[in-house]
Amino acid sequence: MAITAAHVARAPRIRLGMVGGGRGAFIGAVHRIAARIDDQYDLVAGAFSSDPERSAASAADLGVARSYGSYAEMAQREARRKDGIEAVAIVTPNHMHAPVAMEFLKRGIHVICDKPLTATLAEAKKLVRAAEASGVVFALTHNYTGYPMIRQAREMIAAGELGDLRLVAVEYIQDWLSEPLEQTGQKQADWRTDPARSGAGGSTGDIGTHAFNLANFVTGLTLHELSADLQSFVPGRRVDDNGHVMLRYAGGARGTLWCSQVAAGQENGLRLRVFGSKAGIEWEQENPNCLWVGPLGKPKYRLTRGGPGSGAAAARVTRIPSGHPEGYLEGFANIYAEVARAIVARREGAAPDPAVTFPGLKEGLEGVAFVDACVRSSRKNGAWTKLAL
Repeated sequence: MAITAAHVARAPRIRLGMVGGGRGAFIGAVHRIAARIDDQYDLVAGAFSSDPERSAASAADLGVARSYGSYAEMAQREARRKDGIEAVAIVTPNHMHAPVAMEFLKRGIHVICDKPLTATLAEAKKLVRAAEASGVVFALTHNYTGYPMIRQAREMIAAGELGDLRLVAVEYIQDWLSEPLEQTGQKQADWRTDPARSGAGGSTGDIGTHAFNLANFVTGLTLHELSADLQSFVPGRRVDDNGHVMLRYAGGARGTLWCSQVAAGQENGLRLRVFGSKAGIEWEQENPNCLWVGPLGKPKYRLTRGGPGSGAAAARVTRIPSGHPEGYLEGFANIYAEVARAIVARREGAAPDPAVTFPGLKEGLEGVAFVDACVRSSRKNGAWTKLAL
């Protein structure tokens, strides 16, 4: 069933807080827009910066009533209020995901965390244990899984329309770090190329995790082992800015993953191709409303979001009629909408809806383990390496 105005705000809006995402932060604004598209959240509190004055200024900009100078203060005080936040969005650099999430988890507050789950595998495992013990809803915003035609591809593969899966090719390539942008003081480049804040993976952690998650989500395959060749092409860069990874899946399927932030001329080239014994599918993020299907021995055809031939999985995360483009923000909003459904079910004591799907702890742990395995493999000249789950 499509997301329409009739589905909006059936329950009282979820009281949402945010950590990070203050003035000038791109991803914070994306989360706020995504949370509001379906009118299921109210942003009521925030620790938008570690500087109390900057946090207060951002809160004033956004019309948020309660501003805090630290995430710890926010977690403590909000947990004491009858009208305190029910969920928190964490939109900080990677190294802060774990400590921030822990403060809210131990107070029973649901968590919506930007990816990757944490900066290190040890942190990820500790966080997963804490989240499972708390029993809260924990979501990770791998937003590309929210696109309707990605849901269509997943549905087709689960139904066996591609036959036995044989080959997976996924790539995510950009060019924005082709020069030493971090040396100019650019905020995003500065922390994303600092292993103390980003983790050991550069392009692998930033966008490679998106590609890895997308392939897993669509195919349902489980990675057995990988062989990685990582590079830092820009002199002096301390994390990888390009990676080529070969993938061996349980069951015999094979795959390749290429992530790069030094691919000149590429803006946001996320592309997925999956081939089975009966057919193949192709999807690209820069043209997200189309899914190409190539049956063996027959002409290739195109499915469109909301168009003839697309199924129920795509329809339930579609908002507007076919032919009208939906994209990045709507895909992000689909994750928020799915999380809202899970939170409302918890609030009302209802059984979870099996159709509700969003990335969570399992996907988060796998993503961090993927980066860890890539780094270890590359240091051993591409040795085949298993994920340390």
